[in-house]
Amino acid sequence: MRHLSIDIETFSSVDIKKSGLYKYVQSLDFQILLFAYSTDYEPVKIIDLAQGETLPMEIVEALQNPDIIKHAYNASFEWYALNKLYYSPLEQWRCTMLHGLYCGYTAGLAATAVALGLHEDKRKLGVGSALIKTFCVPVKPTGKNGQRIRNLPHHEIEKWNLFTEYCKQDVAVEMEIERRLSAFPVPEAEQKLWELDQRINAYGVKVDKNLIEGALYCSEKINAELMQEAIKLSGLQNPKSVKQLTKWLEKETGEEIADLQKGTVKELIETTNSEAAKRMLEIRQEFSKTSVKKYTAMAEVVNYDGRVRGLLQFYGANRTGRWAGRLVQVQNLPKNYLETLSHARDCVKEKKVDALKLVYGNVPDTLSQLIRTAFVPSENNVFLVADFSAIEARVIAYLAGEQWRQQVFASHGKIYESSASQMFGVPIERIAKGNPEYELRQKGKVAELALGYQGSTGALIAMGALKMGLKEEELKDLVKRWRASNKRIVDLWYSIENAALEVMRTGQAVGIKGLIIAREIDFNNNQDFLTIKLPSERKLFYAKPFLQTNEMGREAIYYRGMNQETKKWENIPTYGGKLTENIVQAIARDCLAESLKRLEAAGYQTCFHVHDEVILDVPKDKADLKAVTDILGQPIAWASGLILKAEGYETGFYKKE
Repeated sequence: MRHLSIDIETFSSVDIKKSGLYKYVQSLDFQILLFAYSTDYEPVKIIDLAQGETLPMEIVEALQNPDIIKHAYNASFEWYALNKLYYSPLEQWRCTMLHGLYCGYTAGLAATAVALGLHEDKRKLGVGSALIKTFCVPVKPTGKNGQRIRNLPHHEIEKWNLFTEYCKQDVAVEMEIERRLSAFPVPEAEQKLWELDQRINAYGVKVDKNLIEGALYCSEKINAELMQEAIKLSGLQNPKSVKQLTKWLEKETGEEIADLQKGTVKELIETTNSEAAKRMLEIRQEFSKTSVKKYTAMAEVVNYDGRVRGLLQFYGANRTGRWAGRLVQVQNLPKNYLETLSHARDCVKEKKVDALKLVYGNVPDTLSQLIRTAFVPSENNVFLVADFSAIEARVIAYLAGEQWRQQVFASHGKIYESSASQMFGVPIERIAKGNPEYELRQKGKVAELALGYQGSTGALIAMGALKMGLKEEELKDLVKRWRASNKRIVDLWYSIENAALEVMRTGQAVGIKGLIIAREIDFNNNQDFLTIKLPSERKLFYAKPFLQTNEMGREAIYYRGMNQETKKWENIPTYGGKLTENIVQAIARDCLAESLKRLEAAGYQTCFHVHDEVILDVPKDKADLKAVTDILGQPIAWASGLILKAEGYETGFYKKE
């Protein structure tokens, strides 16, 4: 099989960071400026399209030749952009960014190159972002630049020459990354799934432009009113200023205010005796609603045909392989509780601010709840929304072989009640509404949500145990009871940790619970991984693993990864519970992936998916919800014994039932 490695530089007046790849490429002024390539790993060549050169016919033919595999870093961009002008089938493309993410590395060409230890001259030149700003985006017209709105090569010829070298450099770096990871290929199943992801992202989802426009109008009007009220109430020049408001609140309440974070504000509202301070804090809460940011993001990203595309990033969470949200961030949309969503939507679309106030009271909160409903089906279609029931709880029960939990999932599925029953020795029939024992369900629920991955009292507090009315002194007992009733899950944590430690000490692979934990080293390319082979045959990768004494004085596994808080590539410790979490979430992800493939094979069009939920765009006359939930609930060949169940609903706009 022959290979063609590619990198292109482009121009568009659309901001790709705000509006995404698809709107960027669809822009009428989109242009490919440079096309750098290497055929079969030969020295890199470049075609200067901006200065009148054209692609050689052999390259045009290579783009559509099934016997030539096309490689690019973030191949989604090159594939979609090139297909505006040339024909190049998706299945012929391979994404080197995906390869890096699959092997446990970070996203970004330069960041990946650094993490892989490439030499300085093989890293992305630091001047790159400045060159992109010079030639790839519009410039502000000034007297000095002759009022031009973009820079062409002849305007900055020295920089342009540097830019061509920069483009060639990217191809060289991409090829080197691919070479260094060549001993650890992306499985064919993941390649096919990446292709499916591109099809889903390119299809996109329609949005209700009238709702978005109405929401932005209502928000602006309400914010202006709130600002006037806040100024009148406090006398502050800028009531949104943390510094000004903190000082005013301290004077008003006579108390020291530590910060104005969400939780603190909520607590102060409940405890303050000052009505003025309470109202100011309520106004701050309303100001801080993220709804408008989401609506603004939608307005920025909506394409010319009324659809938004590119909402999902394949392998965005590379520790597990889960998807990540992009642009509108569908993974963290506010929930909706309103019973009259349709009426609220109509009021917003008609810009009836007074009606919204009268019926719903808090307008920012109403707008926040309606953000989901801005996603609508295509004309003459409906959404079928379906999701797995308690997928992680089912996967961990299957993996650990926790029989009582398996029986729950094979029958009524009430895991919170069943957990409370096991923990407190109360018949499950008693844990029902109207009985005094029903309060135990809350304890079962918080324990289930917090303790499955070796969490303790801190995890319970983080999951909101104290806000649920539990006392701090009873949390230790809750942890003890949950672990005592889930002994096989507890064994699973320690078995996985001990197996990983043994692999690190001996270099010998260990099989456990349908998993294979191994140390894989490619000495030629200085690659070293701790890997966990999942039941699906996919692997989880932990780069550059080593053993070291942790802060608790015990020998622990460390690896190189992206710190989610500092966003830096550094040493990260792990342990049995965390490895279990990675494995369980990865298996849950693979279950979703299997369902996405089955849904496509059955003729269903996925618009997007959120965690363990799929949103399908289906013609009204073919909307069969049971058929969809049956597909999600089908057994999976590689997970014999895993009991899956899905529930769903049909709707004319996206919502959370």
